[in-house]
Amino acid sequence: MNIHNLIEKHKKFKELEFKKHEKLFIDLAKKGQNPKTLFIGCSDSRVIPNLITGSKPGDLFVLRNVGNFVPPFKPDFDFHATAAAIEYAVSVLEVKDIIVCGHSYCGACESLYKDIPDSLELIHTKKWLEIGKPAKEAALAEAKNEDKDELLRATEKLSILVQLENLLTYPEVKKRVKEERLFLHGWYYKIESGEIEYYDSEEKDFFPLG
Repeated sequence: MNIHNLIEKHKKFKELEFKKHEKLFIDLAKKGQNPKTLFIGCSDSRVIPNLITGSKPGDLFVLRNVGNFVPPFKPDFDFHATAAAIEYAVSVLEVKDIIVCGHSYCGACESLYKDIPDSLELIHTKKWLEIGKPAKEAALAEAKNEDKDELLRATEKLSILVQLENLLTYPEVKKRVKEERLFLHGWYYKIESGEIEYYDSEEKDFFPLG
């Protein structure tokens, strides 16, 4: 869909969808947002948080980046977009749940197995992908055969667990989880079927959601 298509779609949104939910949008504008859930998802164009959860404007505080990665807490004075969004959601909006939603056929996880050159044009991408290395190492250690597709699917799921662990390096997240004021969830969205699986920490496996 090119820019001209987007402009036409916006016109239809104003004419139809906005009018249909006008009161909701006005209330959100005047009263502000009060989402109960932080959704950490991938920037992948095939994964649309509101679409796959059936949520409305104001329901989710959405953080999307390459690979739905969560960098470990690093208390310095550099720029940290993902960390800032997490801090805002937890300490300002006081969300009750955080969902880390990975997905099938993830380009970021696949890139973990590629040799990315040390070039200026990909300097930030290569550094960012380091967050996924523990998932790659775990997937390789667990690999029972040389099937590439199975390896990538395992990497995608293990990456979700890595990001949940990284969330607990944030002091306020860890504190609220311990106090049972905040709950963490690992979800895996299958693009090819529309199904979402959740991680069961007791069974240590993923199961269909609902």
